[in-house]
Amino acid sequence: MLALALSGGGARGIAHLGVLAALDTLELPVGRVAGVSSGAIAGTFYAAGFAPSEILRMLTSVNIARLTRLALSRFGLLHLTAVEQLFITHLGANATFADLCIPLTLVTTDLTEGVSVEFSEGLLIPPLLASAAVPIVYRPVEYQGRQLVDGGLLNNLPVSAVEGRGLPVVGVNCNPSNRAARITTFRSLIERVLHLAISTNTLASKQRCDLLLEPDELRTYRPLQYRQAQTLFNIGYHHTMGRAKELTALLG
Repeated sequence: MLALALSGGGARGIAHLGVLAALDTLELPVGRVAGVSSGAIAGTFYAAGFAPSEILRMLTSVNIARLTRLALSRFGLLHLTAVEQLFITHLGANATFADLCIPLTLVTTDLTEGVSVEFSEGLLIPPLLASAAVPIVYRPVEYQGRQLVDGGLLNNLPVSAVEGRGLPVVGVNCNPSNRAARITTFRSLIERVLHLAISTNTLASKQRCDLLLEPDELRTYRPLQYRQAQTLFNIGYHHTMGRAKELTALLG
């Protein structure tokens, strides 16, 4: 079985679903998953037994405007209410890690202590919300006495959560660097700053993977290009199918 570490990446994280679909096509079993941000969402639904294509349909049917409703609070620009309802509808309000088909670890960041916090037991929805709560954009999630936000802030490729368990580790990074990116607007400036910070904290994790999947085609897509969902899915799928021999070799 394979252990997967799924990065964050906004809309680019939809490529994770293509990767998972390819692993299913190749009949390569997944024994453990760790994820942050969009990788946490993809990994959670997959671990819950949803087919990657089903998750894609679920995400593309969501009204993005509802997920980006202004909060106008001092802690974040957007509400997480609609996102939470989406998770509850499909996973259940009282879902726990024990309910999942595949062992899962979700990685978050404690804003106060400045450390990564991993969750692999107990309630599922609160740490899933926290792992996807991009700082400044979404308000922090208060859980177990902590103020939690996106795990990618400190650990955007959570190899540490799956290594050392006797399984070959496959890292999936959806944030290849675009050295030709142009900074022309305030939004593009924010995106670039966050991308550079996050890319730096993945360098050591990449080296610890038994195999790294990092589709270069993703570098030209922006974090909010959700309308390109099918294309992003296809990029992940075809990249993974192209690495089939290497993936199969990991399992002997």
